[in-house]
Amino acid sequence: MDVVVTGIGLVSALGTLETSWKRLLSGESGIERDQPFLELERRPLALIGTKPADLITLIRQVLADALQDANLSLPLPDCGIAIGSSRGFQANLEQLASVGIRYSEEERGHSAEGRGKKKEGRALPISGYQLPIPDSQFVNFLPHMGAMAAARAIGSTGPVLAPMAACATGLQSIARAVDLIRSGECQRAIAGAVEAPITPLTVAGFNRMGALANAGCYPFDENREGFVLGEGGALLVLESAELASRRGAKIYGRVSGFGLTNDACHAISPALGGKSAMAAVNQCLKRSNLAAVDIDFIHAHGTATELNDRHEALLIQKLFHPRVTVSSTKGATGHTLGASGALGVAFCLMSIKYQMLPPGAGMKKPAFELDFVRCARSAIVRNAVCLSFGFGGQNAAIVLSADG
Repeated sequence: MDVVVTGIGLVSALGTLETSWKRLLSGESGIERDQPFLELERRPLALIGTKPADLITLIRQVLADALQDANLSLPLPDCGIAIGSSRGFQANLEQLASVGIRYSEEERGHSAEGRGKKKEGRALPISGYQLPIPDSQFVNFLPHMGAMAAARAIGSTGPVLAPMAACATGLQSIARAVDLIRSGECQRAIAGAVEAPITPLTVAGFNRMGALANAGCYPFDENREGFVLGEGGALLVLESAELASRRGAKIYGRVSGFGLTNDACHAISPALGGKSAMAAVNQCLKRSNLAAVDIDFIHAHGTATELNDRHEALLIQKLFHPRVTVSSTKGATGHTLGASGALGVAFCLMSIKYQMLPPGAGMKKPAFELDFVRCARSAIVRNAVCLSFGFGGQNAAIVLSADG
């Protein structure tokens, strides 16, 4: 059964779908030196607004845009949901933890007569956060609650999935939604991933690992120094080709196939040799009934870290023909972690729609012998591959093809 994309909702540091696409083609970047947390030093970040975004707010925004783009009206009771997030509600949980610490500090200073009294849940202000969160709301921040919020928003009583697969989350979510449609569990699903990852712990943790850039994000460049955290997400409306045709929906493209594997090797480093990652790509091509020579464009994971870019460039050189065009858009949007694959799929579909390739912002001197897109390029794009590689050795590849 063919599964097609009839709607896209996207938000990034560059703007919404059309705005992000136009700014990508013009070589712009949404990365700026900033720091919303007073206790941390300023560094390059890709914020959507002037302060860290709220996950549910982003999900609602992107969901509404996807539904409008697909020309769908609510309710959608039979629609499946597969919306993932690698960081989930970490910002809210960090705030809760900080409030708890403040409570403990206050309690230590109380007199003996006041210690036995029950305290009401209160939210204390924290640098960079202004959201009051009562203690009783902890359950609202469980990992699957973003997907559940989307289901409630559209009135869906269908299956709800909330994948978490590090930076491969977006592609895994889309793959699971395709499975729902192909298995007949539903004829329509909303799939993708959304991230609001700019939190004190995330910034401090990745910085301690040495993964964050100090100046900017330069995927596949000789002088790359790490990734830049970015906010954003993308949700796709997926439908069976039959349903889309029956309602006369516009079609961006078809999900031809996908491959998902893991290295079973290391918590943060890819397995040397890339055997498992190459298996994901080969699975993807086989399930798409395509050969490597049929691929016109690769949207690479391209995080601008030393290990990932070398690992990925070697994989592309081994598996694809030397003329295949390659780009990574993280130099413009920042690294949206679990949502990055979903954004990549959206940009692949825009490449198919407009027959244009987005450049890799930030690249000055390529470190590898590949046909990198250095500036917006007109091209025939029939089949595009989007790649994602996440911590823990999560590997994902998906093929998007022109319809018909």
